[in-house]
Amino acid sequence: MRNWIVGIALFTIVGVAACSALLPDWMTIKGPILSSMFGGGIDAPSNATVQSRFHLAEGFEVQLFAEGLPNARFMRFSPGGDLIVSQPRVGRLVHVFRDLDGDGRSDGHKILIENLDRPHGFDFRDQQLYIGEGGAIARVGFLETGPDSIAVAGEPTRIVEGIPEGGNHWSRTLRFGPDDKIYLNVGSSCNVCEEEDPRRAAILRFNVDGSGAEIYASGLRNSVGFDWQPGTDQLFATDNGRDLLGDDYPPCELNRIERGGFYGFPVANGNRRPDPHFGEGQSDRIAASIPPSHSFQAHTAPLGMTFVRHPDAEESLRGAALVALHGSWNRSELSGYKVVSLHWEANGEIVERDFMTGFNFNDDVIGRPVDIIEGPDGSFYLSDDYAGAIYRIAPKGTLAGGPNTQLSRPAAAPLSNPLADLDAATLADKTARGATLFAGNACGTCHLAEIAEAGMVAKPLGGLAAKYTIDSLSHFLLTPTPPMPVVALSPDDRRALSIYLLSTYAN
Repeated sequence: MRNWIVGIALFTIVGVAACSALLPDWMTIKGPILSSMFGGGIDAPSNATVQSRFHLAEGFEVQLFAEGLPNARFMRFSPGGDLIVSQPRVGRLVHVFRDLDGDGRSDGHKILIENLDRPHGFDFRDQQLYIGEGGAIARVGFLETGPDSIAVAGEPTRIVEGIPEGGNHWSRTLRFGPDDKIYLNVGSSCNVCEEEDPRRAAILRFNVDGSGAEIYASGLRNSVGFDWQPGTDQLFATDNGRDLLGDDYPPCELNRIERGGFYGFPVANGNRRPDPHFGEGQSDRIAASIPPSHSFQAHTAPLGMTFVRHPDAEESLRGAALVALHGSWNRSELSGYKVVSLHWEANGEIVERDFMTGFNFNDDVIGRPVDIIEGPDGSFYLSDDYAGAIYRIAPKGTLAGGPNTQLSRPAAAPLSNPLADLDAATLADKTARGATLFAGNACGTCHLAEIAEAGMVAKPLGGLAAKYTIDSLSHFLLTPTPPMPVVALSPDDRRALSIYLLSTYAN
């Protein structure tokens, strides 16, 4: 059963895009995932587009703060006020500079640390930077001597290793809780399955030195974003519902996380509804599962969330949480692609309201929100991994510089021959090895029409030389666009497969 479900998910994503409109709802493929499977993102929008497309909650406005940050994912401010953003696909954290010239834009960015293994979530504690990597937790010292002066001190040490990796959900979100312990999200390896490793589809907790590992909560398919409610220190987490059950089921979730709690995956969806593939005979587990505190629309993919804490926050947001909805792919009408606010009513009900919309207009998608955080000054920063951008949101009249002017960037020159530096013998050897890996991992069932499964439309490969170098394609294979799975390959094998793809599908 597991292989059937995973196989259907993978074949569906990469194989039926061209005929999606003719298929039943559960097989629908729609959205920017189609262009990002083997591509990249898009350029950040112009100032005119920012001003015309985005609509904010009453009393707020937005500016494009930084761009040129492909795969910009999670963010944190350092103790000294420096903004850091992760780029897991290229294995680094980047320092985004302040706006010191007053034009409303970041003054640039630089690499803080690189050569990491898919870094995603990270946090600061006692002059140490803790980083959630694909299969480990890394720690490295850092120094700050003034504005925009942050630097790491020494080489990172892996204080936790052996965290389960691979499969569909490879990102690891890391944060310190009020108890001064490390919390780490480890998503499921699949769309839906019974996990072999109980640490998957869970939130783990560790002591500050990496000891004392425990499964803090389970049955969480992919809880990418989490935060603690001020005043209660209660942990809440977003969770992405499974795919391939139609447009409107199951809902995505916000869960109130309790230690030892079980939240239903894979046997139940939403409010204890049995899963059609894994719920049969699981009535005891389903009854023991904890239903969500709030349900988001199906397939909206809630990711980063933050509670509003600043003492001078607008009255409308006090006590609220902001959540970035990354946006759907398995839905005939796109959903998500916005930021919402969640408001806790006196009776305990959670009310959802639009906070920032406009990323999708008539199926024209100009961005995918990932993470939203509160800055030291009370403004909000939103990352977008599709446009490689960071936006700043603040009360009207407080954004520095007024309407900013979009800075033009020259188009990147095509990579005419990314294999030019390889000698003939190396090229032949690596290409042959890559061809074996391509065949052995059944890549052709998704990309070659002649061997694709009946009824599936293969997604052809081509034009790779204009998009990738050997290194960048190797990084892509390490962190593919979900729900493409991470295939367990050594660095040498990823490089060989990249060389084969670039030599075979260059144009």
